[in-house]
Amino acid sequence: MQRSLRNLLRPSISHNDLLLSKTPLLAAKRKKLHSSALRPTDGVFRALTEARVKTPWIEALRKKREQDIDPAKKSDTPGAPPNRNLTPKKMSDSHHQVVGDCYELQMLGTIFMDLDALSGVIAYKHTGESVTTVTAAVDRITINNPLKDLCDLELSGQVTFTTGRSSMEISIQVARALEQGRAVRKEDILMTCAFTMVSLDPSTKKPVAISPIEVETAEERRLFDLGEKNHRAKKALAKTTLRKQTPNDEESDLIHAMWLKQLEYHDPNINTRKPENVIYMDSTRMHSSQLMQPQYRNRHNFMIFGGFLLKATFELAFCCAASFSHSRPTFISLDPSTFDHPVPVGSVLYLTATIAYTEPRLVDSIGVGHDKSRQASTLFEPSTESRYTRVQIRVDSKVRNIEHGEVRSTGQFNYTFLVEKDIKVMPRTYSEFMIWIDARRRAEAVNASIEGTSDSGTKSQVRDDGIEDRVME
Repeated sequence: MQRSLRNLLRPSISHNDLLLSKTPLLAAKRKKLHSSALRPTDGVFRALTEARVKTPWIEALRKKREQDIDPAKKSDTPGAPPNRNLTPKKMSDSHHQVVGDCYELQMLGTIFMDLDALSGVIAYKHTGESVTTVTAAVDRITINNPLKDLCDLELSGQVTFTTGRSSMEISIQVARALEQGRAVRKEDILMTCAFTMVSLDPSTKKPVAISPIEVETAEERRLFDLGEKNHRAKKALAKTTLRKQTPNDEESDLIHAMWLKQLEYHDPNINTRKPENVIYMDSTRMHSSQLMQPQYRNRHNFMIFGGFLLKATFELAFCCAASFSHSRPTFISLDPSTFDHPVPVGSVLYLTATIAYTEPRLVDSIGVGHDKSRQASTLFEPSTESRYTRVQIRVDSKVRNIEHGEVRSTGQFNYTFLVEKDIKVMPRTYSEFMIWIDARRRAEAVNASIEGTSDSGTKSQVRDDGIEDRVME
């Protein structure tokens, strides 16, 4: 009986362990499953994660339950101190930079997370910790110079414009990390972007005033004036949105021409048929849903930080462009995108990606220098001029609580890719026509910004035909 009990308590030895104990050579050759160091991070560069997440999730959850206060809900009692210091600050006061390992920053989606995390660090250096600062919009992320080899990257930025009230613009650049003392050259800059951040009262969730910017140098004046120009342009654009105004005459003509073209495709008495490279918009949609986990929370612990949404929407847009073109897309830019409402931890995020607009060329726009009716009628004819197409993907995000009783829109994200294929998207319903018109306006705004004026006073056109290498996911 005692012998049987000892046998039960004795740890079991597998046949493989017994074989390895008798043959040391086999034991020495056995491979380890983990040969690299653990990296306990949520995908964001570790230095930025530590600055963003300061309270462990379990501790934050315990305090929430003990105090019986939901930080996500509004309160009538202001939480920001009434005597906050709002004296003007220098741009250099908010400057922040980090150098990332090439292996941590080599994926575009991860870089987008880092950019948003860095903008949050910069914003709090300007506003202080007594207010809540959230990402309101990403004005644009563009690739300046393609990254053709692996190297360490330096992410740096600062507050370059404030409205004098609650919002600020943060300009960030991603450049090659150079030796100490070497200045960053224009060709070293991989990526530039601008974020719009808004400061809120932590309790009432209402906008609060922040310190204005004190301009000291000519370069700082240029950056401030550029931010002010962007702010005025966004306010003017908000007044002409399709939710407030009907399409203009040219846009109405295009919608009518596309509708007539669809009738021709289905008319048995006409030989015209839909070309193979024309795809209906409703067949390009791609969906995803995922549960929001606490490791992607912001510094206020119960909301998802904006960088994760950028990463998730970019990856879905990339897959949508690849599925649409049956080729590997090349990232061009993240066009102006908005964060409408926060995404709580524990909610379900629903993303829908749609091919909103396509262009055979970057600069040449529809109807310029041609008869509008003829140009519109030939919109969807096969093209032999270029084998590259610019594809604009719109990603709409919605969030539901876990009981699926409430749903609200959380933002719209617009990505542009280049694909090596002559392919076009065609809307069919009125809602799809509005998506197409909205994306066309956005593409024309980009074209207008690219058509610069040279030193001689003549306009120069920049053509993006896909020949130049760019960053790929």
